[in-house]
Amino acid sequence: VAASVLLGIAAHGLWRAWSARREVTAAPVGRLLHTPARAYAAVLGLTLLNPATVLYFAALVLGRRDAADPDPAAAALFVAGAFLASASWQLLVAGGGSVVGRALAGPRGRLVTGLVSSALIAALAVITLLPG
Repeated sequence: VAASVLLGIAAHGLWRAWSARREVTAAPVGRLLHTPARAYAAVLGLTLLNPATVLYFAALVLGRRDAADPDPAAAALFVAGAFLASASWQLLVAGGGSVVGRALAGPRGRLVTGLVSSALIAALAVITLLPG
């Protein structure tokens, strides 16, 4: 039953990807994040809202209190390094996501994504039929 459902999903995805290749979308995809600054701000905002990130940096800062006489210069360098590391990661994620998003949002990218996902779902259906 599971293999039949997966094959049905794969066939439906294949049909939709193939039939949508001629359609042209009227509105551009991802219009709200069309500038690098907006994409960066969105990723930065999501990171700041992530409790694990906040707890991680809080633990790093509080964990440095083991010295009886903390050096202000070393503390400032630590904060600057953490900021630069985080900012560079956010820039990489936002820039990479923007490039990949533009490639996948076009008609060819949507077709390839649809075909690959349908093939993967069909492969999962075949795997469920194999004796295990």
